[in-house]
Amino acid sequence: MLDQFYNKIGATSPVPVVIISVAIMLLAGFLGTRVTKLLKLPNVTAYILVGIVLGPYCLDLVPEYVSSGMDFISDIALAFIAFSVGEYFRFSVLKKEGGAVVVITLFEALLASVLVFVLTYFILHLGLAFSIILAALASATAPASTMMTIRQTKAHGEFVDTLFGVVALDDVVSLLAYSVAVSVALASLGSGFTAADILLPIAWNLMMIAVGVAFGFLLKVLMAKRSTDNRLIVSVAFLFAMCGIGAAVDVSPLLGCMAMGTVYINVSGDDKLFKQLNYFSPPILLLFFVKSGLGFRLDSLVSAESAPGGMPLLVIGVLYFVVRIVGKYCGAFVGCAIAKKPKKVRNYLGMALTPQAGVAIGLAVLGARVLGGETGAMLETIVLSSSILYELIGPALAKLSLYLSGSYGKEGVEEGAPPSSREEEVASLKERLCAIQKELSVKEYARSPEEEAFLEATLPAEEDSDSAGAQYNRKKFINKR
Repeated sequence: MLDQFYNKIGATSPVPVVIISVAIMLLAGFLGTRVTKLLKLPNVTAYILVGIVLGPYCLDLVPEYVSSGMDFISDIALAFIAFSVGEYFRFSVLKKEGGAVVVITLFEALLASVLVFVLTYFILHLGLAFSIILAALASATAPASTMMTIRQTKAHGEFVDTLFGVVALDDVVSLLAYSVAVSVALASLGSGFTAADILLPIAWNLMMIAVGVAFGFLLKVLMAKRSTDNRLIVSVAFLFAMCGIGAAVDVSPLLGCMAMGTVYINVSGDDKLFKQLNYFSPPILLLFFVKSGLGFRLDSLVSAESAPGGMPLLVIGVLYFVVRIVGKYCGAFVGCAIAKKPKKVRNYLGMALTPQAGVAIGLAVLGARVLGGETGAMLETIVLSSSILYELIGPALAKLSLYLSGSYGKEGVEEGAPPSSREEEVASLKERLCAIQKELSVKEYARSPEEEAFLEATLPAEEDSDSAGAQYNRKKFINKR
C-alpha cells in the first residue's frame, strides 16, 4: 500500500518520497524517545530501535534507495560527535591526574581490543580484516551516557575525576586504533602488505589532525564578538569543510574534528559553542542513528549461511558483548593498579566504561564501507545489536559504579555533609544557587515576547537548564538588557 503511494508521488521526481521519508524518520524517532524516557534509557537506544522498526524487516516505511542515498548524513553526524568529544579533552582536567589517566586508558582500551581480536581471529577463525576492525571498535566508549549519569547523580571525587580523564582519552585511543586497523585491513584485502599501504593512511590521518588543530585556532579567532547566528554558521561551515577534506582524501574526518574541538575548548574555554551546536545537531544525529537501524540485518543474526566462518552473527555478537566488558574491566583494574589508584577506583572504574554507542556506531559505518558487501553489513549489524545492549545496561552499571565507589549516596555525598575540599564547597554552593534559581521564572524578567522567544531558543536545553551555571547565565543576560 505504501509502496503504491510512493510510486505515485515519485513518478516524476524522487524528491517528495525523500522528504516524506525523512519526516517519518524524524517523527518516529521523537515518538520512540517518549517510550525510552519512561524507561530511563538513552535516546540513542530509541533511534536505533525505531530504525529497525521502520526497516525492511518490520514496517518497511522507508525505501531502500532513500536510505542508501543518505550516506552523507553519516559523515556529518560523525563530525558533530567527534567535535563534541573534544570538549571533554580539557588539559586542565587531565593535568590533575597526570600520566595515571594515560596508563589506565591505554590498558582498558587496548586490552578490550586485544581480547576481541584473539576471540574473533584465533578462536572463531574469522577473517583478518573483519577481526581487526571489530577489535578496534571494541576500544570505544560512549562519553555521553557516562557524563549524563554523573550529572544526574551529582557525583564527584577522585573516582569521577579519573573517569572524566579516561573518557576524554578513550575515544582518542579508539580513533587511532581504528585508523591503524583500517590500514591493515585494506592491506590484507589487497595483494599484500607494503609499507605504503599502512603508512599512507596514517599520514593522511596525521594531516587531518594538523588541519583540525589549525581550524581550532582559526575558529577561536572568528568566534570573537560574533552574534549567535554567525557563531553557528561559522562552526558548522568548519565541520562541513573537515568532512569534505576527509572525503577528498578518503579518510575519516573524526580525528580532525576531534582535534578542532580539543584545541578550541582549551584555547578559548568557551563551552557555549558546544551547547549551541547541541541545539543544531539533534535532528542530524537522529537521522544518523535511525539510518543505522534501517541497515540492521535482522535475518543474518540467526543465519549461518552467509556469516563469516559459518557461525551465526548472534553467537559472535554475544561473545563480542561479553569479551569487551571483560576486557574493559580487567584493563581498567590493571591500569589503576599500576597507577596506584585507591581500591574503590580500581575495583569499579571498569563498570563505568561499559556504554558504547555514538563513536563506535560511526566507526562501524565507516568500517562497513571499507569491508564492503556482506562482511561490511555483518560488522555493522554486530556493533549495532551490541550497542543496543550496552546502552540498556551501560548507564545502570555506570550509576552502580559511582555508588559503590562512594562518589554519591550514603558513602559519598550525603545531604548536609560538610565539604572536604574547596571543589566540594563550590559544588555545594552551586547546588544551593540552583535550588534558589529554580524558584524563579526567567519569563518574569523578560521585557518582550521577542526576548522570551529568544531565551527559549538559545539557552540550555531542559536537561541542562537546572544547572546553577545555566540559571546564572539567564539572569546575567536579562540584567544586561
